Amino acid sequence: MSKSALRKDKTCLNCRHVVEQKFCPNCGQENTDTRKTFHHLFIHFFEDLTHYENAFWRTIRNLLFKPSALTKEYLSGKRLSYLAPVRLYIFISFVTFLLIALFPNTVTENLTKSEKEITSNIEKANTKEVKKWNEKSYFKSKTVDKSYFKLKTMKEIDSIQKYGKEKEKLNELQYWIYEKAAHVTETNTKKEIIEKFIESFVHNIPKILFIIMPFFAFFLWIFHNKKKWYYFDHGIFTLHYFSFLLLMFLILFITEKLFGLLGSSSLLSFISGIIHFAGIVWMCYYFYPAHHRFYGETRFVSFVKSVALFFINFFFIVFLLTFYILYTFINLH
Repeated sequence: MSKSALRKDKTCLNCRHVVEQKFCPNCGQENTDTRKTFHHLFIHFFEDLTHYENAFWRTIRNLLFKPSALTKEYLSGKRLSYLAPVRLYIFISFVTFLLIALFPNTVTENLTKSEKEITSNIEKANTKEVKKWNEKSYFKSKTVDKSYFKLKTMKEIDSIQKYGKEKEKLNELQYWIYEKAAHVTETNTKKEIIEKFIESFVHNIPKILFIIMPFFAFFLWIFHNKKKWYYFDHGIFTLHYFSFLLLMFLILFITEKLFGLLGSSSLLSFISGIIHFAGIVWMCYYFYPAHHRFYGETRFVSFVKSVALFFINFFFIVFLLTFYILYTFINLH
């Protein structure tokens, strides 16, 4: 650590407590001169950065390769050597969604490419008849194919509501949803709907995950001894587990983009495929050893509970995503 001259005044500048040695016994602040030279600031910054990096890389290494180790260390009181669970999750979330926002989406890229190809085909057409046919196909692609969504026009719906049979009529909620959906399909092309949905989904993933996490911890609480384990313990386990999932997603995302920049050879595609396969398998398997090591139950009991929790959370997540998709679709502008 860098050496700083101690203040002659033994009164702490932070809490006004008497400081007999270097650090205040009341608040922990160092009793040194607050006016520093540039050299001291540089050295202090380097020391803080080194300490943070050591804790950061130690945390990442344990998170990736030692399931539940971080949770056990944190709950045992060893907390200064690692990043705090909330800080870790927020940091990984920030980096993940920043990179997702910076790189264009593959679906959007493909849609743009197909649209350019259609435009190019129109320009290359030699006869008027072929041009007219291509233009017709092009403009059809630019508008929403109502048959794809299987939607009637609002005039047809209003006619059914007035003159149709009772079993064909919609209730107030169904009519409201149908009206919203019809408005979306009339004012947006397929490409715009997909682009807006992807943009909305990416921006709202943190909210979705924050909604899922307390329920995930709640399901863990249900399956384990209430006297031995507090909800707080399950919450820390959940934070670390979701941090792992996000980190693996980030690694696979970066890998895909890097291999994309290197080219599209069969060898690179094969290596990329192997990495993705191994990553997905590890993501699927990770929960079982983490659960077994943290809760200390037999392998069979941990396996049964892991499978049960997997399916419970899977269906819960599918329900939330379905609700989110419907909500996003009817609120597109």
